[in-house]
Amino acid sequence: MNVQQLSSLVIPFIFLIIFYFLLIRPQQKREKSIKEMRNSLKVGDNIVTIGGMVGKIVKIFEDEVTIEIGSDKTKITLEKWGIARVKQ
Repeated sequence: MNVQQLSSLVIPFIFLIIFYFLLIRPQQKREKSIKEMRNSLKVGDNIVTIGGMVGKIVKIFEDEVTIEIGSDKTKITLEKWGIARVKQ
């Protein structure tokens, strides 16, 4: 193998490494933190759904939560993946 062939193999490899650390790794960290947030939900937490609704958790099931929304305390059940964040 001469130097030109070697460099033609090294450059794509370097781009793959850069791609991994700039795009894939941060996405994995975000997914992990979102999963931890959804697994640590508790009754009484105020949450925001991915649709923008704000409510208070009243029941928690394995993959679903029931929240109260509005002044009339309407209860809706949604899946945990539908929760965007816990409101502080």
